[in-house]
Amino acid sequence: MTDTDKPEYTARKSFFDSLLTVYGRKPVHEALTTPGTRALRLHLAQTNRATGIIADIITLAESQQVEICYHSREALARISRNGRQDQGVAVDIEAPGYRPLSQLLEHVQAHPDEHIDLIALDRVTNPQNLGLIIRSVGASPCAGLLLPKKGCARIDPLVIKASAGTVLKVPIYYCDELTQGMDELNGAGFRLIGLAADGNQTIPEIPLAGRHVFVLGNETDGLSPEIKTRCDACASIPLTNDVESLNVSTAASIVAYRRIFQR
Repeated sequence: MTDTDKPEYTARKSFFDSLLTVYGRKPVHEALTTPGTRALRLHLAQTNRATGIIADIITLAESQQVEICYHSREALARISRNGRQDQGVAVDIEAPGYRPLSQLLEHVQAHPDEHIDLIALDRVTNPQNLGLIIRSVGASPCAGLLLPKKGCARIDPLVIKASAGTVLKVPIYYCDELTQGMDELNGAGFRLIGLAADGNQTIPEIPLAGRHVFVLGNETDGLSPEIKTRCDACASIPLTNDVESLNVSTAASIVAYRRIFQR
């Protein structure tokens, strides 16, 4: 057995994969004051002056016994992955809603009769759209969001701002690639529904019973051919007045609330 096959390695990798690195002074301050969010390590540039909001951040971190690390600006940029906008501060947090997809699969296995809707994103790259989608999913009866680590916008201060902070609370299930996540969900009994203008049925025609994954595509060209062929069916949102399409965040809101509207 190699080190990567050992249970303790798997558990450790899963833990670190579940961490989010938030950067920027206001987002870090918000992360440290959001109930239920556990901060593990605060990263500060050595050039910061411990005044104003930086002083408040340090005080919050110390009161929560968060490890504080000081770095050169170059080293901090490697941690935040955005040296232009990190403002000399970043924090590693364990967000309660950010979980591996395996946790959802374990849940549905233990609750085989539960009816579940999930929204998945295919190459949604605009942080504003991602934040709005997260906010809508969090406020709706939808079970959560499937967000692949590759191909979509990553969770950053722009996403957090657009979500009004709900990104730290909403169930967000992550996978490495969307194709892998869809295959695992399909194997767990989920029906994969792609949203497309040429769908052969409409969203109101999708039954409420059962498990469904609604896949929303890129802001410009919709679902990729590879993702579309993986779907069991494609459905559209009925539109009037010659409107051809909706913004992806608006479409996500309609789908997320369908269980309320269709009752």
